[in-house]
Amino acid sequence: MTPVQKSYIELHIAVLLFGFTAILGKLIELPAVTLVWWRVLITSVSLLLIIGAGKVFQGISPRERLQYAGVGVVVGVHWLTFYGAIKLSNASITLICMATTSFFTALLEPALLRQRIKGYELALGILIIPGMALIVNSAGESKVVGIIVALVSALLAALFATLNKKLLGNKDARRVTFIELSSAWLFISLVLPAVLLTSSEPLAWWPSPLDWFYLLVLALLCTTLAYVLALRSLRHLSAFSANLAVSMEPVYGIALAWLLLQEHKELAPNFYWGVAIITLVVFSYPLVRRMQTKKT
Repeated sequence: MTPVQKSYIELHIAVLLFGFTAILGKLIELPAVTLVWWRVLITSVSLLLIIGAGKVFQGISPRERLQYAGVGVVVGVHWLTFYGAIKLSNASITLICMATTSFFTALLEPALLRQRIKGYELALGILIIPGMALIVNSAGESKVVGIIVALVSALLAALFATLNKKLLGNKDARRVTFIELSSAWLFISLVLPAVLLTSSEPLAWWPSPLDWFYLLVLALLCTTLAYVLALRSLRHLSAFSANLAVSMEPVYGIALAWLLLQEHKELAPNFYWGVAIITLVVFSYPLVRRMQTKKT
């Protein structure tokens, strides 16, 4: 098995686990900000136990630590917007909006990595837009704010994936993940008092027994394991191809939402046409890339 093949397998395992995150976010009764605070805290502690406190910064310079911490802030805001979108709309709509990550990556990756813009990547990203238009038109006014927040979350996901591609190098994925997620937790902890003071209603803080179970699954499997696998796969995959594979997350997540949350009852036919367009774009990417490589 080649390193590229192994990376694809690891990435798709991570994507399958990512597909559960929206479902768990809907099931957990905590508001988005406290949900993310607990998720990142549990994940950071689990990584610290795996790595060992004395080895966290091994092989990572102070400058690199600051860079990874900055990426961690982006990750934290991404998760806040992601779970905020779920609460404002639903899991299925939020997940399909995340498929636009590939479009945002096609714009960000050449700029941040100083690469030439690949026309076919940009074209495939643009082809996602009609699918998004169908989804927005089918959602109704009550869910438009959730869609906007989800698109912001997709932009942030493209940003941190591209930055990780630029900064990761040969660093240990577990150490980088710990620095990023612990920085995300610290950032959320700093802004949390302002959220609590400005909130019109008291925010639930302590999880219920069932929420604890969901949080542990979310943190240990869908975050610690999935994040490390996805980050490690970037050594051999471009940020665009990785994010396009991650665009399959909506397919897994929507299927789970149908089964577990019965969300298909809330969705109009145009939503599924939009999903079909986006899924077609995702599956066409490997073929287009292969044709373009042969032509080059």
